[in-house]
Amino acid sequence: MSGRAVLVAWAMVLGLMLLGPGVAEAAKGRTQYTGVVNLNEATRDELDRLPGVGAKAADRVLEHRQKRPFQRIEELVRVKGFGKKKFKKLEPYLTLKGPTTLKVEKGGGSDAPKKKKSKH
Repeated sequence: MSGRAVLVAWAMVLGLMLLGPGVAEAAKGRTQYTGVVNLNEATRDELDRLPGVGAKAADRVLEHRQKRPFQRIEELVRVKGFGKKKFKKLEPYLTLKGPTTLKVEKGGGSDAPKKKKSKH
């Protein structure tokens, strides 16, 4: 690697450190999630906004909830399609108290929340 390439690489690292991780994520165009989803009160659309959760999975959560409301967020793994790995990814966005406040924003774009496309 040439001296110039090393200098450019260090300048990029330093720039990202100064700007912070939020700007770095936005620059990459990643989707950012803020807020929480109340598993016992969320609508199908609100559940569908969770990362990696589509309309069918949201329907399964609603069906489970009709039979028995969630007592703990960890009970989500009892719903088909929600294993431990997926639960760990969703855990920061799950609650059983208060309103659903989850917002989805595409990095580097509009301030308005955008709904992710569901997988079919």
